[in-house]
Amino acid sequence: MYVKSILEEKGRNVVTGGPQMTVRQAAGYLRDNHIGAIVIVDRNDRIAGIIAERDIVAAIAKSGADCLDKPISALMWGNVHRCGEDATVEEVMAMMSTHRARHIPVERDGRLVGIISIGDVVKAHIRSIEREAAEIKAYIAS
Repeated sequence: MYVKSILEEKGRNVVTGGPQMTVRQAAGYLRDNHIGAIVIVDRNDRIAGIIAERDIVAAIAKSGADCLDKPISALMWGNVHRCGEDATVEEVMAMMSTHRARHIPVERDGRLVGIISIGDVVKAHIRSIEREAAEIKAYIAS
């Protein structure tokens, strides 16, 4: 299964923010949208960074609540691991495992077109296993 199939099923909407937003604003976006990460983009929808809820929690634990008024650019990961729509679920799983990332932005021609979460990957993997099991049962029954 390919990333493109997952995006077609779940949708391509991605909550984004700019590098000037504060950590407090980012935390609000995460809460209000029930998501675990925000992709930070520039004016041309090019990926500039990513910030996850655990990054914010770690910053508060380290520096206290003062970090909430800092720009998100102070905390975001600038070296974002990303994939294209033609990546397979297995490739994305390996990338997530290697880099301990729960969210992988998807880009086309350098522009953000979606995001894949660990939950999306697990659901796709389960569907694949269920489909294979059904095929094996049908084969055995015939």
